[in-house]
Amino acid sequence: MVFPETSSAPGDSGVRLAELMASLSMATDLAMGQPVEYALSSSVLAVHLGAEAGLSEAELRNVYYQGLLRFIGCNAQTDTMAAVVGDEIGLRSEVAKIDAGNLAQVMRLSLRFIREANPGASGLELLRAIARGLIELGGLETEMFPGHCEVAQRLGERLGFAPDFVRGLGQLYARWDGTGVPRLKGEAIEPAVRLVILAQDMVTFHRLGGIDAALAVARQRRAKQYDPALVDLFLRRGAALLSGPASEPRWQSVLALEPGEQRRLSNAEFDHACLALADFADIKSPWTLAHSKRVSQFAADAAAAVGLDAVLLRRAGLLHDVGRVGISAGIWGKPGALSESQWEKVRLHAYHTERVLSRSPALATLGRLASSAHERMDGSGYFRASTGTAIDRPARILAAADVYAALTEARPHRPAHAPEAAVLQIRAEVAAGALDREAADAVLAAAGHAPVEQRIARPAGLSGREAEVLGLLSRGNSNKAIARHIGVSPKTVDNQVQSIYAKAGVRTRAGATLFAMEHGLLG
Repeated sequence: MVFPETSSAPGDSGVRLAELMASLSMATDLAMGQPVEYALSSSVLAVHLGAEAGLSEAELRNVYYQGLLRFIGCNAQTDTMAAVVGDEIGLRSEVAKIDAGNLAQVMRLSLRFIREANPGASGLELLRAIARGLIELGGLETEMFPGHCEVAQRLGERLGFAPDFVRGLGQLYARWDGTGVPRLKGEAIEPAVRLVILAQDMVTFHRLGGIDAALAVARQRRAKQYDPALVDLFLRRGAALLSGPASEPRWQSVLALEPGEQRRLSNAEFDHACLALADFADIKSPWTLAHSKRVSQFAADAAAAVGLDAVLLRRAGLLHDVGRVGISAGIWGKPGALSESQWEKVRLHAYHTERVLSRSPALATLGRLASSAHERMDGSGYFRASTGTAIDRPARILAAADVYAALTEARPHRPAHAPEAAVLQIRAEVAAGALDREAADAVLAAAGHAPVEQRIARPAGLSGREAEVLGLLSRGNSNKAIARHIGVSPKTVDNQVQSIYAKAGVRTRAGATLFAMEHGLLG
């Protein structure tokens, strides 16, 4: 696959394809309402089964990545599902426990969720909700399932996977007996898909009821949903495999299991993958389409203007909402005020972002920055509720970029702000102490807004940054401590201190402190 040009430096990004895809699999676990490491366990079990079935290395490589990425398209149209059942993640979690090919079971479960999504509804209102739900659910095989497959395939192509693997991503709802979506039957279904469909269900039922429950489901669905030869293999070897490496997969052991070449991504490939992950997250809701790309651009341009790492900010902007997929689309699309419990779930999405990325040492630093997009200088943000100096300069820029992008996009409870109105809102948040002034100025400039002149009379021609350094110096901070606080090198601070001394006409810290007191610079 040919990746587009990016502004990153050439060379190796230091990120393995497997660790990025394993991280992505943890996001799909959240989206499907499954325990974290569900996909990792499924991939491990499927690879071991495939090896015992005699698959080639190339086929096992497809099995490995199919286990990790089977559900990468399932964020599509979740708003439609949530409009019917309320909590589509909860429904998906329950559907995993039944045979999705059994229409009666699926309908009973769906009706339960429709009733729960309409508490206090009158009999007539509930009947209307059920009627609407049945109409929407009637489109599962014609629109929703094919839509998931198509999105998965397009994302797979963008992530650089080979055509045979991408073909498998379009078969995630296929069944051995030909009753699934698409209407493929038997060995027309890719081997990797047949293995992963079986492995994922076996992981689920082993978790719910132990090995006996898993074996019982395998027997029941043999030659219906599952390849009978693979079921027979699982009946012989499943107990040993599920009590071994697939039971509690360790991160490093999963990465070491990757068949074939353990490829590292170039900078261009990693940037392109980050773009794909941004779309994976943003397609969760029609209200957030392309949001992460806009945040990324504003943050990168602002970072470049103030001398920070623009590549890091661009990538963090693309990934800052990956954890969004773990929150129901019904919450993201709610037109009215959120309840306190819903707000708690919203706050969790920043935590999910860090957890998804933190397992990989190569992604952990990026994940921490990406998860800081909703922090505020006054401690009113989430999920850490960090304040002041605990929020570094890149995180302050990312937060300002996210606020500006969100304000200028429509949301279910309000129309998009005009750019001028967004500027006023940003300025108000700076004045209130929520956003950093320098970061906000840089982001607004990146968005095309001329900076507002800060007509503040400072003595001796001190700049705003020099006045800030003088205040910190006067309160006993060392040059190193000041450097950490404002995000520059100690050498830069030393130069600024010498400039302050020269402008103020002083020679010592004590003299500088008195100068600051005399001129009211310690507020």
